[in-house]
Amino acid sequence: MATKNIADINVAGKKVLMRVDFNVPIKGGKVTNDRRIVQALPSIKRALEQGAKLILMSHLGRPAGKGYEEEFSAKPAAVRLGELLGKTVQVGPQSVVGPELDAQVAAMKDGDVLLLENLRFSAGETMPDKAKKNEDKKLTAEQQKVHDDFVEAIAKNGEAYVNDAFGTCHRKHASMYGVAKAIQAKGGPAVAGFLVEKEIKYLSEALNEPKRPFVAVLGGAKVSDKIKLISQLLPKVDRIIIGGAMAYTLLKAKGVEVGKSRVEEDQVEEMKGLLEKAGDKILLPCDHLAVANFDFKALTGDAPTVTPGTDIPAGMMGMDIGPKSVEAFCKEVKGAKTVVWNGPMGVFEAPDFANGTKSVATALAIATDGGAISVIGGGDSATAVEEMGLDTRMTHVSTGGGASLEYLEGKPMPPIEVLDTK
Repeated sequence: MATKNIADINVAGKKVLMRVDFNVPIKGGKVTNDRRIVQALPSIKRALEQGAKLILMSHLGRPAGKGYEEEFSAKPAAVRLGELLGKTVQVGPQSVVGPELDAQVAAMKDGDVLLLENLRFSAGETMPDKAKKNEDKKLTAEQQKVHDDFVEAIAKNGEAYVNDAFGTCHRKHASMYGVAKAIQAKGGPAVAGFLVEKEIKYLSEALNEPKRPFVAVLGGAKVSDKIKLISQLLPKVDRIIIGGAMAYTLLKAKGVEVGKSRVEEDQVEEMKGLLEKAGDKILLPCDHLAVANFDFKALTGDAPTVTPGTDIPAGMMGMDIGPKSVEAFCKEVKGAKTVVWNGPMGVFEAPDFANGTKSVATALAIATDGGAISVIGGGDSATAVEEMGLDTRMTHVSTGGGASLEYLEGKPMPPIEVLDTK
């Protein structure tokens, strides 16, 4: 069953509650990267073209949830959106919800846009997360009331609900799930925005109908974060390329000397079993850029040494894949027809150790130019391809780091599952 999207409903004259992801970086009261705002524009424009009264809602950063905090205000995002739309975007009250908001919404005319203050100023927004900390994994009666009151205070101001915030689709937060259900309970539609629809399309097609060869490129610091993903992908892919610090735990499991590289000792035994199960499907680095000393906060340290082979000398740590690994990884990527990439190949934030990530990204852009499907799974990989100016050459760069990872792992996504189907 396909999920309904905003194009399937008529919102003319209706009060539309649209959950967007405006969790953007702000410096000196100005948005420094508006990519997430720009990506929500197709859904926003669709609602406005039909003459909706558009009420946008988003979180921004991690405020304490105890009321208004100036540094996390949604105001700069509203200003930037106004510039992009060429019209005024109102901002909701500091209380987020309540009589002041109700009066503001009541005064809206067709085609008006209002952005609520940061949803996370209210404890009600993220209340569902607290259930995990309770012994029975359920909210207490008091916590449930805080959540329900917040949901109702938002939902009373809407007649239709649109979810265009893929980055939060792995969280059952009030605005992501509760508000959608409340609108449905009133007989209103709850549908996906164009961005969420696009995310589902590319991620599900890559997983379920890949053109072959299908290659997954995985990196990042911890293999423990990616075990479920590796297990989920193994039966589906033709190859899994693994770089980043997580590769050192796998190499140690193979009996390779890894020096003082970052290793998750408690994962080594499990990795032995995983490697056995994978056969020759997993491709690991065969050489490295290594250093004896490095300050991870300052991103400075010794000049890198290329290891002659797979072993890393005692007293040294791997920081990036070496030239032979770059060649092997890029050859694999260029020969693929579908590539899913999640996580960098090394400490790409430091120029000395960015080559592995840059080379794989460039190879992937070349493969995409030649007709391959490339899906970048958000987070650091998305940041890397954007910084290199290669994002426009990829088929799809996901807006959700944690969300895209959980989707690829096959985990349930309640905020998507709750939406109306065709």
